Amino acid sequence: MKSSISIIMNCKNGEAYLKKSISSAISQTYKNWELIFYDNCSKDSSASIAKSFRDKRIKIFHSKVPLTLYKARNEAIKLAKGQYITFLDTDDFWKKQKLNLQIKYLKKEKLKFCYTNFHYQLRNKKKLHIKTKKKVINTQSLLDDYNIGILTVMVEKKILLQNKFNNKFNIIGDFDLFIKLSEILKIGYIHKPLATY
Repeated sequence: MKSSISIIMNCKNGEAYLKKSISSAISQTYKNWELIFYDNCSKDSSASIAKSFRDKRIKIFHSKVPLTLYKARNEAIKLAKGQYITFLDTDDFWKKQKLNLQIKYLKKEKLKFCYTNFHYQLRNKKKLHIKTKKKVINTQSLLDDYNIGILTVMVEKKILLQNKFNNKFNIIGDFDLFIKLSEILKIGYIHKPLATY
């Protein structure tokens, strides 16, 4: 049986690129996923756009009060049923084979956490995020050159239930948590750019 994946999509007024973002999840070659769409008190049409896809794998939740980004991420993770967690923000996009390549890589290498290279989209130009092929990923290498894009991460859910994002943060919560995880886990890296930020 294929491992299940929960895609965490935290949303606060994210309508601008939301259709393209959700479409990139739906077009994945790996099909055993759910998308946890966690609406953080949006005032735009984000929730309506998410509902318009009519895909049973898209599960829509609403926060009753505005939360910090990383509190909202933690709340969304609690709702996830997948064995693995990934993150797709409302203005990011994935290549079709992202989930498939990552799940195969984790199993082959017997890992619990991996990330990939990705592109920055700057107006009409794309730039590759990581220019060199790293061979060793450890705490020191990440402190020297932090390059983990949350949009590329895949991690076992139980890891994120035991090690949560710091609720106080609004911008550096993933840096804080992933550096801590690098001290207790072996982290894998796929050199292919499989997402666009």
